[in-house]
Amino acid sequence: MESLVGLLSNGYMMAVVIVLVYLFSMVHVIREYERAVVFRLGRLLPAPKGPGLIFIFWPLDRMIRVDLRTITMDVPPQDIITKDNVTCRVNAVAYFRVVNASKAITDVENFMYATSQLAQTTLRSILGEVELDELLSQREKLNIRLQEILDRHTDAWGIKVSLVEMKQVDLPEEMRRAIARQAEAEREKRAKIIHSEGELMASQKLQEAATILAAEPVSVQLRYMQTLTEIGADKNTTVVFPLPMDLLDFFTNRRDATKPKV
Repeated sequence: MESLVGLLSNGYMMAVVIVLVYLFSMVHVIREYERAVVFRLGRLLPAPKGPGLIFIFWPLDRMIRVDLRTITMDVPPQDIITKDNVTCRVNAVAYFRVVNASKAITDVENFMYATSQLAQTTLRSILGEVELDELLSQREKLNIRLQEILDRHTDAWGIKVSLVEMKQVDLPEEMRRAIARQAEAEREKRAKIIHSEGELMASQKLQEAATILAAEPVSVQLRYMQTLTEIGADKNTTVVFPLPMDLLDFFTNRRDATKPKV
């Protein structure tokens, strides 16, 4: 009789231990940046659970944790042929996060892999529609376009793409030399244009100055004196003798008058 009571008491203790272990296994803690997608008998519950303390009734329930933080995904270098038939390699980085945990689990098999493949194909297709100059000079515009296309396609998976940035564009060595020669020629062209514009402005100012000096002949003599003052400001041995232009005109006219007429 005593042995039977002992067996029963041991059985009760084992049952209590099993129940306690099962109750503890039901308890799960979900972090603030996580959500628990729960399937009960294979059916998705209406809303993800968490954050905080949740209960999972095993074996009826199956839980999948989903991280809601922003994910940084490196897009591998892609071989691109631009619109003007230039071959280059471009890599990028994409920032996205899960906004609907249920869709991210049920609507796509592996949302990380699917987003990565979509980013690679989108990068090749979009950059293949632009020329090399646009690819190098309008990165911000292309980044926005890539982000919009990726966000539109991943919205059905419960994923929000917040930013796409091209990191590096690798060009062949021959193309780099050609771009350097083009840039040098462009700088020389700008230098010549600036020089010619300066000559034009100087000639216009000289014309205006000549018109003003011609109106007042005395101002020419004053200009002579100012020039002599500027030259004599430093200690030098230069001797400047101003010769009026009217005197030269007098000798020229006299020589013409003394020539015999034919």
